[in-house]
Amino acid sequence: MHEHESTRLADEITRLVRMGARFRGMLKTGDLGAEFSALMLLPPLRAMGPMRVTDLAEVKGADPSTVSRQAAQLVKAGLARREADPADGRASRLAVTEAGVAACERVRQARVDMLTQVLTDWPADRVAAFTDLFEEFNNAVEAHLRSDPASPPRETA
Repeated sequence: MHEHESTRLADEITRLVRMGARFRGMLKTGDLGAEFSALMLLPPLRAMGPMRVTDLAEVKGADPSTVSRQAAQLVKAGLARREADPADGRASRLAVTEAGVAACERVRQARVDMLTQVLTDWPADRVAAFTDLFEEFNNAVEAHLRSDPASPPRETA
């Protein structure tokens, strides 16, 4: 890739990230009782099942203390519950509740609805091509992050 295209791509990714908070604010999810960042713990819990907060932090690539604070929000909102870890009764795991599954679906559907609106004028073949390329890009970034020992292992917010 030419440096010009890498620079242009970097600028567009920065632009997308800057729009992230506004995008999240436009999602019609109602008040689910927890910050958006806490709600983003629900999908891996739903997909992977109950897990310790430290394991969830590893999956999310986040600081365990941040995930612990977010997990407390989920429990307080009734979206997750703490249960004894069968492997170690002294430890607890976080599990998604039925309300948490519903909240996860609401957030996902709000995202789908927003993207459907954004892409309404795009031809289906361009949406498919963009999706394929974006998935390929994300896979390449993830592979690079896993292989680069200098990359920061955790997010802190």
